[in-house]
Amino acid sequence: KTAAGALPSESEEPLTVTLTAEGAIVIQTTETPETEFLTRLRGIAQERADDKVFLRADGAIPYARVMQVMGAMNAAGFDNIGLVTDLGGPTFDGSGG
Repeated sequence: KTAAGALPSESEEPLTVTLTAEGAIVIQTTETPETEFLTRLRGIAQERADDKVFLRADGAIPYARVMQVMGAMNAAGFDNIGLVTDLGGPTFDGSGG
């Protein structure tokens, strides 16, 4: 048995930013006005050892909007962005979701 502790990044809850179908931006569980998004993310980035963040976007969100939010996340200091898509947009087979 070893007594080695977890690395700081392993002990942190993964940071998640959600873009809802209604267009709201949610950091973890807190809805955040767009005007405060970058400022809040920068503050969070300074407190975290890990630069990984998950961007969860509803499938109906326009691609340009997702890219805009990803750009803000990069500007705030998060370089490791994982995309998680909630189904809701069109599918390859044309069934719509």
